[in-house]
Amino acid sequence: MERLDWDSNSLELFLPCRINDDFNLLGVWTKQANSPNFAYIGQFWKYLQAYKEKLSAGKAIVCGDFNSNKRWDEWDRWWNHTDVVRELEEINITSVYHHIMKEEQGQESCLTFYMRRKPDSPYHIDYFFVSRSLLGKVTQLEIGKHEDWLKHSDHVPLIVDIEQCRSLDRDLSLT
Repeated sequence: MERLDWDSNSLELFLPCRINDDFNLLGVWTKQANSPNFAYIGQFWKYLQAYKEKLSAGKAIVCGDFNSNKRWDEWDRWWNHTDVVRELEEINITSVYHHIMKEEQGQESCLTFYMRRKPDSPYHIDYFFVSRSLLGKVTQLEIGKHEDWLKHSDHVPLIVDIEQCRSLDRDLSLT
């Protein structure tokens, strides 16, 4: 793993790296970031504008806690969740969950976050996006059960296995 020197332009909690000189991996944790206009998904939108070309060049995985869902789109913002997903699709990066589950953004049946660790306050805000060239290599999608995970976190894991991310004599799986 090699950390990529992509200047964050004062945006917090983005970790770009190169895996086995084969694909780029971007870890994401969006936050409010003291920005009244560009909080949460707005932070990722800004990052995407700066690195869209690099993410679209070759294979890429973009995953983490986006703290966002289509349900919270604001109609007068071009950096809402729906717009970010559309921009990722335009550079051939798609959500593994939505592709496999055949569900629309905002209509998720499996949830990844439980506000204040309460089962009655769930949301889907964690995502695993991959280049379309990797979609056929996804062998597993699993979302942890809140009964098993809420004692540890308000999030449950989103686990994706991808076969042969590198054309070596061995397989590489990511979890």
